[in-house]
Amino acid sequence: MAVAVVLLPLLGGLIAGILAFATPANHDARHTVDRLAQYVTCAAMIVAALLAVAVFYDVAVRGNVGTDDLFRWIESGTFEVSWAVKMDTLSALMIMVVSVVSSAIHVYSIGYMHHDPSIPRFMSYLSLFTFCMLALVTSDNLVQLFFGWEGVGLMSYLLIGFWYEKPSANAAAIKAFLVNRVGDFGFALGIFATYLMFDSVDFDAIFQAVPGKADATMRIFGGEFHAITVVCLLLFVGAMGKSAQIGLHTWLPDAMEGPTPVSALIHAATMVTAGVFMVARLSPVFEYSDVALTVVTIVGATTALFAASVGCVQNDIKRVIAYSTCSQLGYMFFACGVSAYSAGVFHLMTHAFFKALLFLGAGSVIHALSDEQDLRKMGGLWRLIPVTYVVMWIGSLAGAGIWPFAGYYSKDIILEAAFASGTTVGQFAFWVGAATACLTAFYTFRLLILTFHGAPHADEAVMARVHESPAIMLWPLIFLAIGAVTAGFVGYSAFDGEGADRFWGEAILIFDSHPALEHAHHVAPWVKFLPLSLSGLGIAIAVLLYAIRPTLPDAIARTFPGLHKFLLNKWYFDELYDMLFVRPSFALARNLWKTGDEAIIDGFGPNGLASGTLNLASRAGALQSGFLYHYAFAMLAGVVILVSWYLFSRLG
Repeated sequence: MAVAVVLLPLLGGLIAGILAFATPANHDARHTVDRLAQYVTCAAMIVAALLAVAVFYDVAVRGNVGTDDLFRWIESGTFEVSWAVKMDTLSALMIMVVSVVSSAIHVYSIGYMHHDPSIPRFMSYLSLFTFCMLALVTSDNLVQLFFGWEGVGLMSYLLIGFWYEKPSANAAAIKAFLVNRVGDFGFALGIFATYLMFDSVDFDAIFQAVPGKADATMRIFGGEFHAITVVCLLLFVGAMGKSAQIGLHTWLPDAMEGPTPVSALIHAATMVTAGVFMVARLSPVFEYSDVALTVVTIVGATTALFAASVGCVQNDIKRVIAYSTCSQLGYMFFACGVSAYSAGVFHLMTHAFFKALLFLGAGSVIHALSDEQDLRKMGGLWRLIPVTYVVMWIGSLAGAGIWPFAGYYSKDIILEAAFASGTTVGQFAFWVGAATACLTAFYTFRLLILTFHGAPHADEAVMARVHESPAIMLWPLIFLAIGAVTAGFVGYSAFDGEGADRFWGEAILIFDSHPALEHAHHVAPWVKFLPLSLSGLGIAIAVLLYAIRPTLPDAIARTFPGLHKFLLNKWYFDELYDMLFVRPSFALARNLWKTGDEAIIDGFGPNGLASGTLNLASRAGALQSGFLYHYAFAMLAGVVILVSWYLFSRLG
């Protein structure tokens, strides 16, 4: 069944891809092709999701874990890599989350992309994206994981730039591709270093060999460094790019240029969670490097605060949710950094439901407002699109971490584990995470109030056309809303409670010296209630500023213009990178083009020879005057020269 779960999206994607080449001129025939592509991909995903639930039950409840080697993939000397499907609790959970959420997004896309002229191509990309993620999470070696890793990167490039007629979409796709290449370069180096250390890329072989390499060193640039730390940091660079952590996050907001279902798929359960999955999968390696865990904690906590602060002032509905994703990923990483891997994966699971719900709900709003995405042009929609309004409330409460919604359980256990870790970086992560919880609640309810409450700010013509989304879009929203309500309290005991050890088995390793998760259940009551209280404070501030006193936000922005501009410009990361990398790269390329290529290579090479030949030909052409006496004179001069040469040579 696990093999079928992985291959069904591939099959659906290939069929839709073939149909994408069939573009009949007849409108009815094209409509039939579009429908066929939608039904094939959705059916394949729904069957895969049902099988994934069965696989999860078989693995998590019955304990049937194992690895199926499907075929030998690479064989070169002693280096061998098989294509395998690894099934333990972590992989089973991931294929269930990925396939279930992706199924909802596929069905939603039938309604959202109804009028798009390239439906088969879009559905093919969605399914192939899902296949690559499933290949990633079921891998039993780093090379297969890297295949899925690069596969989701490629498909994200195609999906972000799906509307390639728009220059902004092309620019966003290229940006995502290039920024991820930076992270992937580090990830590839990490794989090379792993093979150098362990003479294998198979997870089981690496995990068995790690204890014996605990004190090994690696020489780099003339210095000796702790080898496992080097490996973990290089691999984490890849995770930073794929999961948009601070420094390599700049591609994520621009990814909103793709259709809304793309945003939901990338942000909810697939590409951006790959880094968190990788760190959790390699917990037996990361546990041997306190330095690497410290770096993961600091980067995750800093990302959480950075993205939340920026999300507070953004005006594009999808960009606010995008920065929310970036912030929530920070939570997941600093959970892994304090060795609470299961808490990070638990938040990954709950986040998949409420973040997909928020993105698809935003898509329903955009659909109702004739593609308007600016929060400042919304308002007064709650009576006009009531179902969307209710599900957005559910997603917002879950994202803000309000009891008893899913985000409350997963976010709070992360913060409790950080506090209970007993380390300085753990305390740093706790306080930063608590402050971030307040900001998260604030920007989430700011979005909710600006979108649905207050006076309408859209044009009268737009408001006259506002309507609820069709049923094909609403049913996935309702399904995801159920998950956003129930996923937290249903999974809490198994993921992080008393049954956690039996549930996870050997999928995640935690040392006794890293007891953060165990101690999290015994922290002081104020630690448990502080995040919820701060979330309530954030909601109260949002209600005050945007519902009760809507003139205050502009007044605050005028009072603190520097801070407002700093946040609105996303801490100036894009401007900084433009100054440090983009402009010098363009200047270097332009200099190589104008000086190196045109002036030197072309000037002395093809163009130089060509211009010399043309110059000589033009001079020779000047001798051809067309007058007979010129030619007679030339002949006579030639005869005189030849006779003179002959006479002088004879006399000599």
